[in-house]
Amino acid sequence: MFRLFDLLGRSSAVRALDDAFRASGMHPLLVPEPVKLTVIQLTKKHGSGNQPTDFAQAAHLMAYCILGHEQFTAHHGASEAELLDLRVENALEHGSSLDAKVILLALHSGLISPEITDRIDLEED
Repeated sequence: MFRLFDLLGRSSAVRALDDAFRASGMHPLLVPEPVKLTVIQLTKKHGSGNQPTDFAQAAHLMAYCILGHEQFTAHHGASEAELLDLRVENALEHGSSLDAKVILLALHSGLISPEITDRIDLEED
């Protein structure tokens, strides 16, 4: 099915998201196509309406979740990693935001770093 994308060309949204992943220090091939398509849908549904900004923020957070704090810090610096630490904390407290949905996507897709997983306290009913 995804070979169809190769024949027809990639959508502008997927190309923009790939560029956002590259800017976040992560090669887009590390993110499976279904995850990318889900990020696109989440940004359309829960984003601010500014697609480039929403993609950049979602890709940055996804890269942080996948790479983990230490590897992300090595690429972006401590201050940027601290800002993303705060975003993760806020997202975990307010579970309906785009950030929370991106974190859950990273978790459920199995891409999330173990050190980020340890910070997430999933409540069991």
